[in-house]
Amino acid sequence: MYNPFIQHIFQSKQARNGGLVRRNIGWVNILASMEQLEAEVRRRGFHMFVVGDQVVILCNSGGLTVVC
Repeated sequence: MYNPFIQHIFQSKQARNGGLVRRNIGWVNILASMEQLEAEVRRRGFHMFVVGDQVVILCNSGGLTVVC
């Protein structure tokens, strides 16, 4: 389902260049939903983390290693 807020996230320079994008969970739930965001992250093959009240999206489908 198309959501302008979610599309705007992935049109950012950071997202287009394979970087990190961070958004407050409260705003995600006001303007879209966590379920919609997760579905779009999965569709793109990216990685998403929830850290405190923030969602961090790694806009790269490469491998991921947590160091510490």
